[in-house]
Amino acid sequence: MFKSGFITIVGRPNVGKSTFINNVLGQKIAITSPKPQTTRNNISGIYTGEDAQLIFIDTPGIHKPKHKLGEYMTREAINTLNSVDLVMFMVDATQKMGPGDKFIMNELKKSRAKVFLIINKLDLVEDYDKLKNNVGEYKAEYKFDQAFAISALNGDNIDLLLQDIKDVLEEGPKYYPDDQVTDHPEKFIISELIREKVLRLTKEEVPHGVMVLIDSMKPAEDNPNLMEISASIIVERTSQKGIIIGKGGKMIKEIGTQARKDILHLIGTKVFLDLYCRVEKNWRNKEFHLRNFGYQDDR
Repeated sequence: MFKSGFITIVGRPNVGKSTFINNVLGQKIAITSPKPQTTRNNISGIYTGEDAQLIFIDTPGIHKPKHKLGEYMTREAINTLNSVDLVMFMVDATQKMGPGDKFIMNELKKSRAKVFLIINKLDLVEDYDKLKNNVGEYKAEYKFDQAFAISALNGDNIDLLLQDIKDVLEEGPKYYPDDQVTDHPEKFIISELIREKVLRLTKEEVPHGVMVLIDSMKPAEDNPNLMEISASIIVERTSQKGIIIGKGGKMIKEIGTQARKDILHLIGTKVFLDLYCRVEKNWRNKEFHLRNFGYQDDR
């Protein structure tokens, strides 16, 4: 019997949702960084085995919005709860339950899907008695169908979790071809890989007011084995542009060098990556720019 289903992963920012997706698929489709709210869109990761196809939805971290983009991100995550077969509520094993977790669990009570509590970052736990108490608090707040402790980074217990997910899913069709690992277009993944390098390399200097747009992507006229990609890094302030470019263009060159390696792995051909940086003031609070950058409001 072949099983299939849609599984959404929800939780506060930075609990490891994207790391889990990348570990399960064995390749990077969702970007990660030490900064919270790295994921902005609901990214589907498709895991296909001999007996099942699991479509994981990596959602933005649910948080109190500070701008229109934040409102969009939180709404995107919550909306998945009513359209999936299973919800994975992921929490950080090193953190106590907070108001954000309670907010999410209140939303879970409106969903008819089964809910697994996923305690991630097991590799960082030092006090297991404290962890047991924390898990008890979650279970007192919500009646979960099952609870798991995992390390998305190291892969601990993920095989067991995948098997238990298969066990609760119904018989279903294969929605995607065996070799497809995401439903997002290649250009989107490439733009996210570039954005990841910006977040990682600039650390606290450039906040999340950064967006990457692929302006053009085509094989080189004189070399079909070389992909020419032109992309724009959008920031909100002139000072941020200066940080992105760096002294003598050093930073933007390093962003391109690191991003090129991941893009090469993704598309399997040599890459010429041309990066620009431009300022769109306060774009996260302007409906026009949000729509233009692909954040549609479907309310």
